[in-house]
Amino acid sequence: MTTVGATELLIILFIFLLLFGASRLPRLARSVGEAQSEYEAGRKERPGGRESGSKEVTEEVALIEAAKKLGIKTEGKTVEEIAKEILESKE
Repeated sequence: MTTVGATELLIILFIFLLLFGASRLPRLARSVGEAQSEYEAGRKERPGGRESGSKEVTEEVALIEAAKKLGIKTEGKTVEEIAKEILESKE
């Protein structure tokens, strides 16, 4: 596998400059950077291999962590049962 050297990189940048123009290149670079940062944020937000961005999943994880801190066993229970036990333990 070959690597891209400085000369090849300059040729690619020149072609992008010709295709998009000098005014569009900063916007293009900014949108690529924003897309990359959103992707990284989504990867960090993804708990335990579940789908990222789901508010329900993050609430479920928070409930399970809170139950474990209170000494409540969570195995085999639904989220509703765990929430009910947490509320009962606070009374």
